[in-house]
Amino acid sequence: MFRPFSRRSFLATSAAGGAALGLGDLGFLGQLPAVSAAEATPDPKIVQLRPEIEPLVRLLEDSPRGKVLEAVADKIHAGASYRDVLAALLLAGVRNVQPRPSVGFKFHAVLVVNSAHLASISSPDEHRWLPIFWAIDEFKASQARDVQENNWTMTPVDEAAVPRSDKARAMLIEALETWDEAKADAAIAGFARTHGANDVFEILFRYGPRDFRSIGHKAIYAANAYRTLNCIGWQHAEPVLRSLVYAMLMHDGQNPAKSEHAADLPGRRNAELAREFKPDWASGQADDGAVQTLLATLRTGSDEDACRQGIEIINGGAAAQSVWDAIFLAAGEYLMRQPGIVALHAVTTTNALRFAYETAADDETRRYILLQNLAFLPLFRQAMGGRGKVGDADILALQPHAPEAAGQDAIGEIFRDVSGNQTVAASKLLAYLGQTQDAQPVIDAARILIFLKGTNAHDYKFSSAVLEDYYHVSPAWRNRFLASSVFQLRGAGSNDNPLVARTRAALA
Repeated sequence: MFRPFSRRSFLATSAAGGAALGLGDLGFLGQLPAVSAAEATPDPKIVQLRPEIEPLVRLLEDSPRGKVLEAVADKIHAGASYRDVLAALLLAGVRNVQPRPSVGFKFHAVLVVNSAHLASISSPDEHRWLPIFWAIDEFKASQARDVQENNWTMTPVDEAAVPRSDKARAMLIEALETWDEAKADAAIAGFARTHGANDVFEILFRYGPRDFRSIGHKAIYAANAYRTLNCIGWQHAEPVLRSLVYAMLMHDGQNPAKSEHAADLPGRRNAELAREFKPDWASGQADDGAVQTLLATLRTGSDEDACRQGIEIINGGAAAQSVWDAIFLAAGEYLMRQPGIVALHAVTTTNALRFAYETAADDETRRYILLQNLAFLPLFRQAMGGRGKVGDADILALQPHAPEAAGQDAIGEIFRDVSGNQTVAASKLLAYLGQTQDAQPVIDAARILIFLKGTNAHDYKFSSAVLEDYYHVSPAWRNRFLASSVFQLRGAGSNDNPLVARTRAALA
């Protein structure tokens, strides 16, 4: 029924479609005036970055939003590399955008950098700069919002408080446990200077998901910081880690170390429950029945119910992957029941926690991360209840319905339905995937539509997470997981993003 076609042919068609939109017809905007010597003098009140990246960061900071894409394009033509631009983008964000009062909102300019990077590296050469230039524009919008709110800028670390290398680890852990921001800032600076990435993130992957404040953004930031630093280099780590730890310690009201906040209770309980796994917990077998049983609990049970059942399933011989399958399916089902900001973050938080789970070396930390993901999902479900009607869609009951078209035309039909009837689109996508057993053309189409029509950070965060996690779900369940994504992906009927035209013109 479905005519197979290659990824190359799809991308060639997409490129032709982009040309039909006239995206290459715009000319360059005027170049910026030269930066004076006075303007280039470092401000002692602002944290200084490495000298090789500081000028490019300053360009991003100082260029008007209406001209920054063209200014960066000039630097690329002059030899700035992809890695240079990515590093400058992340560092400009952590220096100029405060992760308060919540690790979200304007701070998405930082959180989205890794998502844009993942979209970029998964794309053909002719599309690779589009998500990065979109993220540059997002930074400028967030920078302006930060100026309006309180004009926060990261200051230099208190060098007198930075610990010796042999004291840094203990000081950092103590500061995180006591929620001491000043001590944590000095400790992470010392730790970053004297220890490697894996050593540092073993700790941060433990503390990133310990509380449910900011609906998962702390865990998302921890995973994204690690991944982006792996690309741009550990030499840029210190300001990024200072920003991350500052974000992780965000809280309202009384110090959480001295009080009982609801956001902290699952993490404290799971620190104890993580010890109840059997010694060979990671050697179980796939169990489809366990997936369905746990999914039912994630629909109606409490966060504690989900965690205890996860342990029971694994100790009974099921693979940890079966628990992850239930987690992914539940997050997708939440999206079907109430498309929007809360369910979206159930998906993106799960993506971050799965990455931390796969990256952490400490066995207890991995168990703790798994339990925290199980706990977070019912909390997301409860938060959805405060945002209006929650439907009763069942991801396992979704029935395939074949598209009328075949091959590439079938994908076009599915994404047109995304803009009109998402349930129909999900049914057609499930049928298409069942017939072709090839998700890559769908993933390519979804990503290009984000490039052309995405308008906010969540478009990039969600799409990068769900398109990556398709391959983290077991084959028996992954098609249903991807089908659920159409409730948040962009459809073919969405308006085009004018930044695409500016980016192509600037890079012409």
